Amino acid sequence: MKTLFSNARVINPESLTDSIGSLLIENDKIAGIYNGVPSLDFNIDKVIDCEKKCLAPGIVDIGVKIGEPGERHKESFKSAGIAAANGGITTMIIRPDTNPTIDSPEILEFIYRRAVSDSLVKVLPMAALTKDRNGSEMAEIGFLKDAGAVAFTDCDQVITNNKVLLRCLTYAKGLNALIITHPQEPILSKDACATSGALATKLGLPTVSTFAELIQLQRDLSLIEMTNARVHFDQITCSESLVALKQAKEKGLSISAGISIHHLTLNEQDIEGYPTFFKVKPPLRNETDRIASIDAVASGLIDIISSMHTPQDEESKRLPFEAAASGAVGLETLLPASLQLVHGGYMDLPTLWRALSYNPAELLGLETGQIKVGYQADLVLFDPDKPFILDRSKLHSKSKNTPYDGRTMQGRVIKTIVAGKEVYN
Repeated sequence: MKTLFSNARVINPESLTDSIGSLLIENDKIAGIYNGVPSLDFNIDKVIDCEKKCLAPGIVDIGVKIGEPGERHKESFKSAGIAAANGGITTMIIRPDTNPTIDSPEILEFIYRRAVSDSLVKVLPMAALTKDRNGSEMAEIGFLKDAGAVAFTDCDQVITNNKVLLRCLTYAKGLNALIITHPQEPILSKDACATSGALATKLGLPTVSTFAELIQLQRDLSLIEMTNARVHFDQITCSESLVALKQAKEKGLSISAGISIHHLTLNEQDIEGYPTFFKVKPPLRNETDRIASIDAVASGLIDIISSMHTPQDEESKRLPFEAAASGAVGLETLLPASLQLVHGGYMDLPTLWRALSYNPAELLGLETGQIKVGYQADLVLFDPDKPFILDRSKLHSKSKNTPYDGRTMQGRVIKTIVAGKEVYN
């Protein structure tokens, strides 16, 4: 099966180019890249006129929470797959904070079977770094890696025992396994739901300083320097941490950093009035930190933007702000929310797609995230300028806890292609 995507505005994050061209897809691979509209001398089964809309690698989203097993009422592989396809996401890297925890090859095998049978998009699981994410005993990293785990993380359950984390990093280094950590000092950040400052004081909410992020980051960096393990920090969100991150990268440590789209497009002022859909972890930062984080993405200091998709049911959000569950859904809003950074003049589309697709694919060693012959035909065709008003009731996720409800946004997906097959139109 040969399909030609003709007359497209091709966004290539690897070469940082944005130009009119055409793409030939044969079965599940990219088979040809052409300038303009080519005149090919062989049969094409299907020609799709992209009408100069953007054609880019599908988004690779690291840190997606699925409710299976244990919380299927919040999100299933089927509902998440549909939502991801609608949002231009072609690969979901899912978290192990399930019930039970993904900390054994048997649970990982269940995840694989369910994902393959139910999800429209690719699903790659992470596994827990310690058993039951309790921070006391290292999980069977070798067996889990052999079973298909692409990374290891205890999510927001920070390992406080330095010896345990050192053992995990040392063992992972020997296997060339990727560790993902959450830079939030757990004692300082316990029960906090807002960033320290005048607004949080006015609202009377429990707060945490951004230095809680820096303290944990510096602890982790010291252990990484001892072991030279590969580590990705899931969310770097404040100016202080960016300084330490830059210094560590200049030292040559094997590290990378991510940030959620919510921390790039929202700030602490959004929690005025106690709207619980804006309660995320870590809490939203001030505007200075938000702009610094955007600049860090544009410069490449922060490598990856993700949705940090965390579905919560209505009951857990219809509570006082302090008691409500943290997290927001983001599979369908990641693309249009990210485009705010382009429309705002902070970066161009190829630079944005480096953080959304190319860098996460490179981090995990995936043959996707690039417009390159021989790579997987995981693509998204989208109109970056099409406006719409987000209605959370129309989201395909089972949970509807989005902070963008009622907002006018720009950017709609036209088609999503996974391994050469159209999964959304």
